[in-house]
Amino acid sequence: MAKYKIALMPGDGVGNDVMEAARIVLDKMGLDAVYSHVDIGWEFWCKEGNPLPDRSIEALKKTDACLFGAITSKPKEEAELELVPELKGKGLVYFSPIVRLRQEFNLRTNLRPCKAFKGNPLNYKEGIDMVVFRENTEGLYVGMEYHPVPQKVWDVMVETLPKQTKRFAEMPLKDAAISMRYMTRPGCRNIVTDAFEFAKKHNRKSVTLVEKPNVLRETGGLMTRTAREVAKGYPRIPFYEANIDAMCMWLLKNPFDYDVLVCENMFGDIISDLCAQLVGGLGFAASGNIGDQYAVFEPTHGSAPKYAGKYKVNPMAMMLTVKLMLDWLGESAAADALENAIAGVIAEGQVRTYDMGGSSTTLDVGKAVAARL
Repeated sequence: MAKYKIALMPGDGVGNDVMEAARIVLDKMGLDAVYSHVDIGWEFWCKEGNPLPDRSIEALKKTDACLFGAITSKPKEEAELELVPELKGKGLVYFSPIVRLRQEFNLRTNLRPCKAFKGNPLNYKEGIDMVVFRENTEGLYVGMEYHPVPQKVWDVMVETLPKQTKRFAEMPLKDAAISMRYMTRPGCRNIVTDAFEFAKKHNRKSVTLVEKPNVLRETGGLMTRTAREVAKGYPRIPFYEANIDAMCMWLLKNPFDYDVLVCENMFGDIISDLCAQLVGGLGFAASGNIGDQYAVFEPTHGSAPKYAGKYKVNPMAMMLTVKLMLDWLGESAAADALENAIAGVIAEGQVRTYDMGGSSTTLDVGKAVAARL
């Protein structure tokens, strides 16, 4: 009997290409695991009205971890147009399957390492090494939205926020949309604690909270107050605070001033993409969606439909995602070996995809990494 049961969810577009490269590496490593394919993606939205069928949720519950490729998402109106005829007009609303995964399995922590590997021609500067901790289940991405705005919701807002709603009093509710940024003290505490624990375990030099409490006074204020409380429990780790807009500037000015960054959901999404570009772009951006009992690992790039099946895209993000999965499973030696193999291929510079100025294919990179294991 295999030690691990791993779910593979290639998803859409180039998710299939990079997953194929990942299998080359996993097979070479000989991880004691059985792999099972699980349905997710745009195809299932169009045919079934659900991009993450219930059968997929049940299948994941029988596995130890999940390796995920990429997903296609489109705006509400476009999504409805692409449903098969028999599903149109039935009130089906597209909801991001990766967001649902995070909420279903309480994958509250999104871990995104951003490391500049030596010899990568796309590095902003050599030696950058940061880690972003993004709260994964709350914030603006929680999915609490209205369009049009229900009268009951508006009446409560007028009653409780008279100053803020006054200027919109004449606006028809059918012409308005509302998104809510929902945050809890436990959610804030958990993500900040995870960031400090990581910094403590890996001897990182500091933790920086990225927020905007001077404008988002209630939600940002809750996060800031909670982070300060948590920081008191780690007196040896310097703790800093920065506004999201200023942080984007400072990261470009001097990325070496920062080490572990912690953010709510949307700010973490923004800042992690910026950090990814500092170390070569989304082709090098791995992530782990981690809960107390389960984890889903994914590269942070999209499905890039125009490149699907062409084996053109850089799979290094997926290789590094596999490394994160191995770490989480406790296979530290295998994880280190994989990272060393990745670093070796990058430093040698003989096998490079188009984004790095080369002509190698997605699978060429997978084979090169496997050869170094």
